[in-house]
Amino acid sequence: MARVYNFSAGPAVLPEEVLKEAADEMLDYRGTGMSVMEMSHRSKAFETIINEAEADLRELMNIPDNYKVLFLQGGASQQFAMIPMNLMKNRKAAYIVTGQWAKKAFQEAKIYGDAVEVASSADKTFSYIPDCSDLPIPEDADYVYICENNTIYGTKYKTLPNTKGHILVSDVSSCFLSEPVDVTKYGIIYGGVQKNVGPAGVVIVIIREDLITEDVLPGTPTMLRYKIHADAGSLYNTPPAYGIYICGKVFKWLKKQGGLAAMKERNEKKAKILYDFLDESKLFKGTVRKEDRSLMNVPFVTGDADLDAKFVKEAKEAGFENLKGHRTVGGMRASIYNAMPIEGVEKLVEFMREFEKNNGKED
Repeated sequence: MARVYNFSAGPAVLPEEVLKEAADEMLDYRGTGMSVMEMSHRSKAFETIINEAEADLRELMNIPDNYKVLFLQGGASQQFAMIPMNLMKNRKAAYIVTGQWAKKAFQEAKIYGDAVEVASSADKTFSYIPDCSDLPIPEDADYVYICENNTIYGTKYKTLPNTKGHILVSDVSSCFLSEPVDVTKYGIIYGGVQKNVGPAGVVIVIIREDLITEDVLPGTPTMLRYKIHADAGSLYNTPPAYGIYICGKVFKWLKKQGGLAAMKERNEKKAKILYDFLDESKLFKGTVRKEDRSLMNVPFVTGDADLDAKFVKEAKEAGFENLKGHRTVGGMRASIYNAMPIEGVEKLVEFMREFEKNNGKED
């Protein structure tokens, strides 16, 4: 069977050449006589895999020496607790709520201290990014938290909030490695890898060294202390070894594509094809305020739930998978991550054009 165009929000499409390379190495990784899946995380071969992965990521993102790169487990959701446990020294933090995941992080932080919602876009179903130029951030807040790209709602910060000197913590799960980023603007920048980087099961945390201390909230489990993982080079316990190996291959693939500036250019081109069609369509319309649109996740609707369902069904039959919108918003969503080829988006737009012709609303 031919590969489909997979528009899933995550776990999501991976570069085909990475999958082929992994398939070739499945039974015998570079003469070791075994799969990476079977390999000791203490072995020389795996040490090379994780060290190369970190070095390549540092190069791609231009990560300064005073930041640690941690390959952890528990997904982005575990960071919702790990961040306050390690950073909430004054038991106070500011949260900007722009979608489901920021909201979940905010609710989790309330368990550990006084989490304050300083801005939100809930009033318009998270269809925009609020103005963050002058927020009521409490002076004693330990950090300001954002989710930079909202997978479900298709919004993206184009300008980082003015944190008024406070540490910025950002969940970049669904825009990770899609464009260049200035790591120095963040105290912590982290993401689950299953959208743009690798298979589910790994979360990458890039954290400034001065934030890694013994001084954590009482009762913080050993496994949830950044210092434990940083001191052990992400090998405190058995890491998600195979997932890290695939991430490493994706980093090499990205370098080969020309790095993050080249990816941004390609992603803008891809997104433009779809957004331009949505802007001129009589049947489909995008749900996000134009200036806040994500390059990675594009939600759209027809305005008729039955027609939406018909579209998703017919699209699936035509080889376009996972176009159904998140259950909380309905409609459709096309996730067009780094590994989605441009022709996938072109073919989707062709299909949408045809569908509109056959199901168009009468003027």
